[in-house]
Amino acid sequence: MLRDDVLALLRQQEGRPLSGEAVSQALGVSRAAVWKAMERLRQEGYLISSAPRKGYWLERSPDRLSAGELARPGRRVGRELVCLETVDSTNNDLKRRAVGEAPDGLVVVAEEQTGGRGRRGRSFASPAGKGLYLSALLRPSCTLEQLPALTAWSAVAVCDAVEALCGVRPGIKWPNDVILEGRKLCGILTELELEAESGALRYVVVGIGLNLSQTEADFGPELAPTAISLAQALGAAPRRAEAARALLDGLDRLYADFPREQAGWLARYRAGCLTVGRPIRVLFAGGEREGTALGVEEDFSLRVAWKDGGEEVLSSGEVSVRGLLGYV
Repeated sequence: MLRDDVLALLRQQEGRPLSGEAVSQALGVSRAAVWKAMERLRQEGYLISSAPRKGYWLERSPDRLSAGELARPGRRVGRELVCLETVDSTNNDLKRRAVGEAPDGLVVVAEEQTGGRGRRGRSFASPAGKGLYLSALLRPSCTLEQLPALTAWSAVAVCDAVEALCGVRPGIKWPNDVILEGRKLCGILTELELEAESGALRYVVVGIGLNLSQTEADFGPELAPTAISLAQALGAAPRRAEAARALLDGLDRLYADFPREQAGWLARYRAGCLTVGRPIRVLFAGGEREGTALGVEEDFSLRVAWKDGGEEVLSSGEVSVRGLLGYV
């Protein structure tokens, strides 16, 4: 779409003038088509200045999500982008696209999810224009045994993005909830598809829901005590496009490193894991048990000392962990 291509070029200039002729040549379109694209962007709320013999430059952008806003040359994750107004869930949409020939690194972003999902079938509140709802399709070269670590790596990538945006680094509630001020800032849902005959990996979908400008009313009485947005914590939230670009950069670094750089990502995960050292309640399919989280193992599983004696290593697929002293 020409409008997105023109916007991407303007963003790459980072405020420096770009001549209409340069845009025309880069995109293989007429100067008149370039002018029409600029006018459309202005109508959408983009402040684009221009001057004779200098060209066009972008001064301010509205809070919109589009391929032109999010694209960045050389990025593998998000090389192709689909930006939707409303969807049941970005994970579901991406899995539907993966039935065909969806490219590796394809990202779906939505303004709103009507059926956002979290781990273990929980719903994820996704009001329009308030958060960042994004899913990435990955086809990593790794063994099936290495795949579960991808969810933990994703939590680290989200923490990287928030720190780059806001100068504040969240923590992680094992296995993958991103926590700020003791409440959940971001949820991550990783789903995979295997070939029926061979059992080989077809793809992984990493879904991320990051709370940006939600208020207590947006979360509702059930979620408000345990959920938080960047606006609530910091007084203001970054634009959704800025948050999306930072998150795509983090996921791109993750994909470039996975699974070779396990040691570095594990060290950062351990440094940020808030669960370790705390009393916890572990919910199994058949009941619950109390203990203390001792540490994160090499495969990102959790070692627990039970209150009634003994130790056990838990995988995230088996249990759900609750803090005894609050959400964390």
